[in-house]
Amino acid sequence: MTKTSPLSKLYIALVFIFLYAPMVVMTVFSFNGSESTYILDGASLQWYSRLFHDSMTMNALKNTVILAVISATVSTVLGTAAAVGIYNMKNRFLKSSVMTVTNIPMMNPEIVTGISMMLLFVFAGVLMNRANVLGFATILIAHITFQLPYVILSVLPKLRQSDPRVFEAAQDLGCHPVKAFFKVVMPQIKSGIISGAIMAFTLSLDDFIISYFTNGPDFQTLPIHIFSMTKKRVKPDMYALSTLIFVVILILLILMNIAQSNSDKKQRKTKEEDR
Repeated sequence: MTKTSPLSKLYIALVFIFLYAPMVVMTVFSFNGSESTYILDGASLQWYSRLFHDSMTMNALKNTVILAVISATVSTVLGTAAAVGIYNMKNRFLKSSVMTVTNIPMMNPEIVTGISMMLLFVFAGVLMNRANVLGFATILIAHITFQLPYVILSVLPKLRQSDPRVFEAAQDLGCHPVKAFFKVVMPQIKSGIISGAIMAFTLSLDDFIISYFTNGPDFQTLPIHIFSMTKKRVKPDMYALSTLIFVVILILLILMNIAQSNSDKKQRKTKEEDR
């Protein structure tokens, strides 16, 4: 067993400090008793109270959560179906081509994706003689588009780890293919589906660039609302909001890791029983 050198430990410590120190400072100042963003003056929950009484921020938060839930649900269903289709492809060249196309939205810069989708929606609006085409529908389509590859890449490894003979055995025993999929395959890839759904949800919450180019004047997400507030003086209520979002995402990540760990334990246990 190799020992970690003091220099390596120092490097790891510095990395964690640079990553998490801003979040710690943000959390501490969200409880600040004054409006200062750099001087602590007691502890108070006033900024959390003001946050929940700010109608514009709460409306933007509601829009963001609704968008994230709907886009994550749709992208999870479509992504799982696409992963199953890609996994069952027999033509290697076609399979490789589809995977390449799937990876493009992940590799493509977000600003390019956002501008290209905005131009597509505006062009579609011209064809339909609609002036204000940008809105909830366009931003929803945009979010589903960039979330799909992450769901597909979360489900595909679980499909590769699953045993196809169990699915074939279920069909041989008279089970309909669709029913066999939900009864046999779905439990084996459930952790991948959950991971993909959580990732899609967090990506939607976090996205700013694509949302900025594809949203309309009647629909504003939280990242866009926060960006508009940076033109003025930022108050600690934004620290409170960011702290709450950080805690929610942290809980989701913990749940995702627990689901992944439980799935791996079940698979190891199944393999040991088969032996």
